[in-house]
Amino acid sequence: MGASFKLRLLTAQRGGEILGMRWDHIDFGSGWWTIPGELAKNGMAHRVALSRQARAVLAEIRLQNRPGPWVFPNPMKTGPMLTTQKAAERMVKATEVEFRQHDLRRTAASHMTGMGISRLVVGKILNHVETGVTAIYDRHSYDQEKRQALEAWGARVEELVKPPHAEDEVVAAELPA
Repeated sequence: MGASFKLRLLTAQRGGEILGMRWDHIDFGSGWWTIPGELAKNGMAHRVALSRQARAVLAEIRLQNRPGPWVFPNPMKTGPMLTTQKAAERMVKATEVEFRQHDLRRTAASHMTGMGISRLVVGKILNHVETGVTAIYDRHSYDQEKRQALEAWGARVEELVKPPHAEDEVVAAELPA
């Protein structure tokens, strides 16, 4: 469950899309995850750039050699995991921090715009449907912009979760005794 929460934060994708992820939707060589239209909330296929940090989470899962096509298989029946609600409830109880799973997506979007990433690019990452005349004419994929944004966001998350003084410990370990 922890890996699904990490991927929700790193990719800013919806929980159902993360849980429905299949190995054949992921291209590790190019670093893209394609969410088919039938799994996307808006019904439109969506390409998600996988940052180095997201690929590392997926590689950890892959090492567990879970059988089947699903990244998050349901242990009780065939198909993907359907919900992480109980895990989220346990997290709230253990941390005493009020938390909604959708907060991970909201946090990613808010922090990306706070880092200077345009709302247009963040909207493309979130797979939101644009309205208006420009949206009709603009057929650019925004793949490069999405990749740059998610790589920067992955690096920021990594920086935030790094233990305090980690650099000091590395430097101290390199100094002669």
